[in-house]
Amino acid sequence: MSIALIGIISVQVFWIKNTIQITEEQFTSNVRFALAKVSEDIRQREFNDFYNKFADTYKEGQELNKSDIRNYIFEKVDTTKNERFTYSQSIIEQNYKVPTEFFENDSIFFKEIFSKEEFVIQKDILGSGKEEFENSPEERVTKIGRFPKAEKAYLERDFDVYTSRLPIHQRVSNNEITMRLDRELKQKGIETAFKYGIYSNGLATQVKSGYFSKEAGKSYMVPMFADADGNSNFKLYVSFPEKKNFILSSISKILALSAIFILIIIMAFVTALYQLIRQKQISEIKTDFINNMTHEFKTPIATINLALDAIKNPKIVEDKDKVLRYVKMIRDENKRMHAQVENVLRISKLEKNQLDVSKEKVDIHDIIEEAVTHVELLVKNKGGYIKVNLKASLTEILANHFHLTNVIVNVLDNAIKYSLEAPKISIFTENTAKSVTIQVKDQGIGMNKNVQKNIFKKFYREETGNIHNVKGHGLGLSYVKKIVEIHQGIVYVESEKGVGSTFTIKLPLI
Repeated sequence: MSIALIGIISVQVFWIKNTIQITEEQFTSNVRFALAKVSEDIRQREFNDFYNKFADTYKEGQELNKSDIRNYIFEKVDTTKNERFTYSQSIIEQNYKVPTEFFENDSIFFKEIFSKEEFVIQKDILGSGKEEFENSPEERVTKIGRFPKAEKAYLERDFDVYTSRLPIHQRVSNNEITMRLDRELKQKGIETAFKYGIYSNGLATQVKSGYFSKEAGKSYMVPMFADADGNSNFKLYVSFPEKKNFILSSISKILALSAIFILIIIMAFVTALYQLIRQKQISEIKTDFINNMTHEFKTPIATINLALDAIKNPKIVEDKDKVLRYVKMIRDENKRMHAQVENVLRISKLEKNQLDVSKEKVDIHDIIEEAVTHVELLVKNKGGYIKVNLKASLTEILANHFHLTNVIVNVLDNAIKYSLEAPKISIFTENTAKSVTIQVKDQGIGMNKNVQKNIFKKFYREETGNIHNVKGHGLGLSYVKKIVEIHQGIVYVESEKGVGSTFTIKLPLI
């Protein structure tokens, strides 16, 4: 059972870990798709803005036969750096006609396009006049190249050159990134808080959500504003502070069911073990009880048989005094066996709540004194004593006189039986706020902590098997506990091995 339980729990834990790992991988995949879509949408939006702004520049003119030169000029003034940036591009088209060998008078037309780009940066122009502007220092770069596809190529290059001069916060805003990220993540089923930041060459830009710091292994990255060749100097990093909670919540039902089933399995296992141990204990108690009953009944039965055999003797029959003595012996032994049987039946009825315990107003001191008279002779025969110190001023309680007397007698009898020498017993009473306390203290053999925990259990005895230093069935203190509880009281014991025991009973006052 233990091996099976460990195996089942191990399999459950493995599947839970596997489910969490798969969910996390799916989360990562969805985030990457969403980030790629956001990056592409922002680039497309920026490209559309550029095209709409300069749409007239790119309108095609009439078809040229040989060649054509188109000039495009873009100009921007940067007030922070005190400079003017000018970009110009010349497009040179050449048409070619090549005859083919397939059909006569047939030919293929194709166009070759050259591009001449010129970058001019003029500095220190703000606040200057026209003459100063014309004489201001400038940096000039000229570049000539070929494009395989005319319109798309020079349009994308113009776009890349134009946007490369813009600061990041003018190309995209926090609101746009937040809106697009939120929309794309929700479409992928990711509804949790996120933080983002755009970095340029490893350094943070102004575009970020509050306090953001990229952490290795915890942030997701996607390139931003890639040029026509796929190169990018900007990277968008996104992190999810509540990622673990979101992943666990997404599989919370599976986790809850797994946890419930594991708990059920563990509880069933523990219950089964408890029942096995309990049944074993009950079996041992039952065997012990039968042995005890056998010993308890063996002596009176033997005594009765001997007395009956003696009475049958003709010499004894004629002796009236001896007959009466043997008859009294038979009656006493019979009463002893009857008391033992009544003890067992009384406990059985208590367990089934079938014992009628009627209550009336009684004085606890009267009950104690009556109980002492029952055992006083037995104590004196052993050379001991019982000291009574009744200090309680309030003594009236609602109780059953017969059963409560038996409770005190049983506690006193227990103190007498477990005193190896002459019994030395003291009885104290005192009042608390709402109850009266009875203490029965002896100087007997005492008991250890384990025995104290089990002393009020039915059939429990410290010695087991067929060897007993003290006769009994282990029913007396169980009966005491049941009766005290029926009277809404409590009973407990304090003891030390070899020193003695103190039984305390607390009962509520009227």
